[in-house]
Amino acid sequence: MRKIGGFKNPAAEKHYFAAYDRAMAECPEPDAVFDVETHHGTTRVYRYGNDGTPIVLLPGLMATSACFATLIPALAERHSVYAIDTLGEAGRSVHKAPFKDIRDRASALNDLFENLGLTDVHLVGGSTGGWHAVNQAIHAPGRLASIGLLDATTVSAPFSRRVSWYGLPVAMLDNDRLWRRFVAWTAGEDVLDQPAARLILAGIRCYRARVPFQVRPSDAALRSIEVPTFALFGGRSVVHDPVSAATRLESLIPHADVEILPDAGHYLYLRPPDRDRIIERVLGRVG
Repeated sequence: MRKIGGFKNPAAEKHYFAAYDRAMAECPEPDAVFDVETHHGTTRVYRYGNDGTPIVLLPGLMATSACFATLIPALAERHSVYAIDTLGEAGRSVHKAPFKDIRDRASALNDLFENLGLTDVHLVGGSTGGWHAVNQAIHAPGRLASIGLLDATTVSAPFSRRVSWYGLPVAMLDNDRLWRRFVAWTAGEDVLDQPAARLILAGIRCYRARVPFQVRPSDAALRSIEVPTFALFGGRSVVHDPVSAATRLESLIPHADVEILPDAGHYLYLRPPDRDRIIERVLGRVG
């Protein structure tokens, strides 16, 4: 099996990028677009704003930069915001060399920061992007000023059994009716007609990712994190037990500022009050 991710075939790639363009049309016009070379491939980065402390946004699995459309305008008013298509997943980034392990994933992100000339980065990740932020803080924290975790998965709690029991059959049967029910269950409302959600589904269907398995950090690894950390969990999130996740994170990273948004599901950006709270917490950390 090849250890480099890619699209299943040219037709799948064409279908995917049509969905990508529709989703990205929901985002503000970027001030700059970069394709940054790293040791493991080329990473697509969109920059919004030109001044201030850098905020880097990491999406959830297959979600791409498009998932941050509603957060970018407020964050970019006084700061440079960099939205990333995660290398090794569907998007405009191009995977060229295999990742040996999760340290390689941190190394690739560190390459990106170095080649963009970024230091004192405030790294904010949603879902799997939160796992990447933690992985960075453990293995390559040198260019980080802080990390922010938005209902981060497999950091301080495992996926719920219900996700496997429900998600695996849906992925195998792969029809829109089942996906609609699954996405509504995880998100807390029916969002499958939104372009960003359709893009995630297109990525699952069209792209074969070849990345190291996302494993929970050990207690010792989490205790080793020294960068300032904040975490928001969705009180109605079904992908894990949010109370257990929040409690364990607080116990292992005592300096972390942890909060549960009681009415939010896993997709923390959906409800305007939750979006406002995310923006408030990010800007409060950045200063």
